[in-house]
Amino acid sequence: MAYGETSPLDLPRPIPGGYGNRLFLFVMRRMATAGVNDAHAANAMLGAFGRSYRRPLVLMRAMMLELARASSRKILVAPCCCARMTADEALMMQATGDALRDPNAAYDQVSELLGNDHALGALTCLQAVAHAHSDLGRPLDLYAAG
Repeated sequence: MAYGETSPLDLPRPIPGGYGNRLFLFVMRRMATAGVNDAHAANAMLGAFGRSYRRPLVLMRAMMLELARASSRKILVAPCCCARMTADEALMMQATGDALRDPNAAYDQVSELLGNDHALGALTCLQAVAHAHSDLGRPLDLYAAG
């Protein structure tokens, strides 16, 4: 890239704090780039949740597959090593944080992320992932957009 050029990948937001949020973001990025059966994503879940890793791992896989199925647009994901998030990743983190507290707002956010109004399945997956992380001690906190 030449001096003065901007990256084609806009990274407007910093990555969120909290181990649960960073774990979610890492696993989501790994599954988006290497597939839902990525060994690094599974190992990260095993390291975070111990022997109880299967439930959040399977739910993350289902969430990623549902997002891919229901989306009518490309969802931009940054590389795993990136210290900032794309607008799509920030919107997904926001929707996941809101999924349990305010499902109506989360539905609107997921609809915007997917580019269509067929977001009920994706919202249900986000809620299941958020429940699994909370139940196992790695809650997904609301990622403040501002």
